[in-house]
Amino acid sequence: MLILMHPTATPEDVEQVATKVRDLGFTPHKMPGAQRIAVAITGNPGPVDPGFFAHMPGVFEAVSISKPWKLVSRETHPHDTVVSLKGPNGTASRLGGGVFGVFAGPCAVETREQTLAAARTVRESGARFLRGGAYKPRTSPYSFQGTKLEGLKILAEARAETGMPVVTEVIDPQHVDQVAEYADILQIGTRNAQNFALLEAVAESGKPVMLKRGMSSTIQEFLMAAEYIVKGGNYNVILCERGIRTFEPMTRNTLDLGSIPLIKRLTHLPIIVDPSHGTGDALSVPALARAALAVGADGVMVDVHPDPSKALCDGPQSLTPAIFASLMDSLRAIAQVMKVELV
Repeated sequence: MLILMHPTATPEDVEQVATKVRDLGFTPHKMPGAQRIAVAITGNPGPVDPGFFAHMPGVFEAVSISKPWKLVSRETHPHDTVVSLKGPNGTASRLGGGVFGVFAGPCAVETREQTLAAARTVRESGARFLRGGAYKPRTSPYSFQGTKLEGLKILAEARAETGMPVVTEVIDPQHVDQVAEYADILQIGTRNAQNFALLEAVAESGKPVMLKRGMSSTIQEFLMAAEYIVKGGNYNVILCERGIRTFEPMTRNTLDLGSIPLIKRLTHLPIIVDPSHGTGDALSVPALARAALAVGADGVMVDVHPDPSKALCDGPQSLTPAIFASLMDSLRAIAQVMKVELV
């Protein structure tokens, strides 16, 4: 259920409603909106009688929510969520609500020199968010597993130099505090998209979370995973479509760009696209990044490596700095036509 408050409702009115929800044995979630605040209810096994709230001070209306993903639904929050971050040099970076963000950097942090070189070049070309993996969950236990804590320190150094907020993956609830110390956005990778203990742990971190779609997740499962994070009190969630596993063997995954307009209708959370992992093919990445902007995504995340032929992880899908610069030029042109702010 969603309890809509009058625009003139006082904080005391809102708190009275929240107290009533708790007295009924449920959990209230205060959801600020552009015009008014709403209080969403979770924990109820069935419908809640609107009569409990209809005559309380400041209450405008109590309505049922039809979707199982209650807190991330547009029924609960009709306006786009905008995730805002501030870099170490005071520059602000935003995502969502008509602002298109570009995340770029190496798939894996290999060395200080490689990461700083990638960070500098993507920043010069116009990226506003730095991606880089310090912990790398791999299919094979013999593959490069990442530089871990040392990699986090390298990412923090790159952030300090370039001013770009950092997104990096966390793979274990025990690592959340450590990763949150160095990163601005905590990434949940496809292999952990339904690791519910990890989703609850990142919710408690207070840091923005980027949730990648599970490799075999339906859209409903994707949104329900996001619900775990928002239910934990963390409303700064960025969804990421990174391709799903299908019967097609000629691409690494099938990038589901058709999901973007649908997801935008279903949820207020921003959603970006990762064409690098979605295809595994650097030659396909620029076209699909441009398509992501055209279909309404709120951003893209692409792998960029100073020398993809020497990358320890996912070199075949990584762009060279020159190709990335060209991609940014074309994204700016499309953003102008779409009347979208590219940051």
